[in-house]
Amino acid sequence: MGRLKNLFEHKKSGVLNVYFTAGYPSLDSTVEIMKTLQDEGVDIIELGMPYSDPLADGPVIQESSAVALRNGMTISILFKQLKNFRKDLNIPVILMGYMNPVLQYGFEKFCKDAAEVGVDGLILPDLPPYEYETQYGAILKRYGLDFIFLVTPETSAERVKKLDELSSGFLYAVSSSSTTGNEKNMSSVNDYIERLNTYQLKNPILVGFGIKDKTSFDALKPYANGGIIGSAFIKALGTGSEYIKSAKTFVASILK
Repeated sequence: MGRLKNLFEHKKSGVLNVYFTAGYPSLDSTVEIMKTLQDEGVDIIELGMPYSDPLADGPVIQESSAVALRNGMTISILFKQLKNFRKDLNIPVILMGYMNPVLQYGFEKFCKDAAEVGVDGLILPDLPPYEYETQYGAILKRYGLDFIFLVTPETSAERVKKLDELSSGFLYAVSSSSTTGNEKNMSSVNDYIERLNTYQLKNPILVGFGIKDKTSFDALKPYANGGIIGSAFIKALGTGSEYIKSAKTFVASILK
C-alpha cells in the first residue's frame, strides 16, 4: 500500500499537508525543513519545484520561487538533495510544479528519478486530463506515482467525477478560482466541500488556497479530510536564519 493510501486509511480527518518551495529560504534548507515538518506532526509534505511562471500561485509563493531560482535550485539539484531523505522521513512527499521544467528534464526520466528517491506523487496543475489519459498517466503508473488533480467551486459535477476517477492519493479542492494566499470565506468553502461529498468520490479531499491558521484549518474538519497550507507557512519561514524555529512555531500554532 502506498504512503498516501495508508495515511488516509488510518486518518480520516485533520490531515495537514504543508507546502513550501524547494530551495527556499536557502538552497540547502529543503531536507532540514522537511524533517522538521515531520517531527512537528505534519502528515504530508508538498514540495514546490520553483518555476519562473507559476500560474496558480499568489505573490508569496511566486516570491519564494524567485528566491529559490536565484539560490540555484533546479530539478537535478533537488533530486540530489532528496537522494537519501527516506532514511529519516516516512510521511508522504509530493512534488508540485509545472509541466514546462518537467518536460525539459524529460517526463519519464523525471518520474523515474522521483520514484527512485522516494517521492510518492505529483501535482502538475497545467497537465490537462486528456494528455494525462493519452500520454502521461501510463508513465506515472509505471513508476508507482500518485497523481493529484485540482478541482474548483466552478468545476462541473461531471468533470469533478472524471478528475476524481483519474486521480489517486487525494483530490485537491481549490477553495476558489483565485490564486494561492487569498482570504477565503470558510462557510462558502464548507458548502462547496459538502457539495463535493454528495458526489461519492473515491478519493479523500484536501482543501487548499486560503487555509492559513488553526481557525481555517479546524473549520474544514467536519467536511474535508484535511487542508493544505502553503503561503502562510512560507511567510512564517521568513528569509533569515531562524527558519527552523519559525517552522516549529508555525506548525505548533496549527496543531496545538
